[in-house]
Amino acid sequence: MQPSPLPNDLQKRLRAVDWGSEGPPRLLLEAVMSVNRGLELSQVLQHIVAAAVALVDAEYGALGVIGDDSQLSQFLTVGSSEEQAEAIGHLPIGHGILGELIRHPRPLRLTELSEHPASYGLPRHHPPMHSFLGVPIRVRDEVFGNLYLTEKRGGRDFTAEDETMLSTLAVAAGVAIDNSRLYEEARYRQRWLEANGEIVTGLLPGAEGTDVLEMIVGHAGSILSADLSVLALPVENEALSVAIAVGVDAEAHRGLVLPRHGSFVGAALSSRSPMISLDVEHDPRITTGPPRWMGLGPAVAVPMLTGERVRGVLLLARLQGRNPFTEAETAPLLTFAGQGALAMEMAEQRRDAEQLALLRDRERIARDLHDLAIQRLFATGMTVQSALRFVDHPEASERLFRAVDDLDDTIKIIRSTIFGLRAPASGRSAKGLRSRTVTVVEQASHTLGFTPSLRMQGLLDTDVSPEIADHALAVLGEALSNTARHAHATAAEVDLIVHGQGLTVTVSDNGEGIPQDGRRSGLRNLAKRAESMGGEMTVEAPPEGGTRLRWHVPLPST
Repeated sequence: MQPSPLPNDLQKRLRAVDWGSEGPPRLLLEAVMSVNRGLELSQVLQHIVAAAVALVDAEYGALGVIGDDSQLSQFLTVGSSEEQAEAIGHLPIGHGILGELIRHPRPLRLTELSEHPASYGLPRHHPPMHSFLGVPIRVRDEVFGNLYLTEKRGGRDFTAEDETMLSTLAVAAGVAIDNSRLYEEARYRQRWLEANGEIVTGLLPGAEGTDVLEMIVGHAGSILSADLSVLALPVENEALSVAIAVGVDAEAHRGLVLPRHGSFVGAALSSRSPMISLDVEHDPRITTGPPRWMGLGPAVAVPMLTGERVRGVLLLARLQGRNPFTEAETAPLLTFAGQGALAMEMAEQRRDAEQLALLRDRERIARDLHDLAIQRLFATGMTVQSALRFVDHPEASERLFRAVDDLDDTIKIIRSTIFGLRAPASGRSAKGLRSRTVTVVEQASHTLGFTPSLRMQGLLDTDVSPEIADHALAVLGEALSNTARHAHATAAEVDLIVHGQGLTVTVSDNGEGIPQDGRRSGLRNLAKRAESMGGEMTVEAPPEGGTRLRWHVPLPST
């Protein structure tokens, strides 16, 4: 990658300098050279501030980067200690004199900063500042930010020569920033291309769809430097379930069931377009469910589309105080998320093909059992029966009669097996425990007045038998009903977890707890359900208040 040539403005300014003299011209040359060291944007910006302070002999310097909202999105300083910065508090966003340069991007030189009409004064614990010099930094035809210099050393005022040299440095800074941007764009493109290459490889036959999705979440979070990366998939009742979560508080998000209306990922799902939030913890689009974004600020959610179908939502979030996601950063995300949707579609097609092959195999087995095994067993039974008249010994006859009965029972068992192989799934077996749990929680939300948070982990649909699933759902419904009638709670959490050889259902709330003299017939029934299957149930009052019901039963080994 070749750096951008020096713009005409900078060439004219440099040619106008008297390079034969010592002092300021030499300092300007050193400053111009210093801002072009390195290609990382953060390093370039810090070099610019340091060079500006040295060039005009200022005690304090700052570079403010202007964001999309015409306020300062970054503010880099030189001259203030960490203790001073901590005492001053949050960084400025562009009011007062700082905002004056944002509104009117041209050089501003003041003898006394406080006498300017736009001056708001300095915050508490701020060091005193009097003389001021500010110039804008332009990148191509766009105002990128401003350089702010205060307190020329020795109590002197900034001069016209200082203004000229700082303006020249600002032009050189614009070139350096442009080069750094080009470098970062090229680096981003390279990383996205490499990630796309891995995803395409993952889409080849034989790869697992889940592995590809985890790869997509990991790459997206790494490339965009996200602190939390989440993949949510649509489930029944217009909800979304967090299938993958990586990063800060990932365990608290993994398995959560989020409503489509009232959640940030739901908003992206409904709009079918990327959604950017500057502060996801306080985003107005999040109106339901428990608080779950504590400490997180900038976020972006992108739907995963294949044609007209939305297969999921990819969400990335950064901690509070970090830079917001920009459109340039997130532009490749939609295509990248589409790769994930394609992986899900291909995995679904593979499952359908495998299911079809399985059904065909079952049909063949059923046909062979009927046409070969049953006919042979039946013929064998007829042969044994015909042989009975030649047997005179009573004990031998009795044994032969038992053998004929066993053959009849075997034929009945095989016929039942054939029926099971050919019968399609119906009733409760057609719906898994996960979707049935979502339905129970959704129904309970109407009487509770709020939607409980829901976390599900493990192979709920495959390891839990229909009988145990029915018991677990009955326990869940009764526990949520008790919360609605007696607890006066404002929040509740539901966990369904298959771990090892057991299923655990936990229902917690922040209500008033269990009264000592209250009726407990419902709880006794729930306990009996657990005991009948070799399990147990406990009810406790956590230190933080409320009630926690835990119902656990072992799962039969397969």
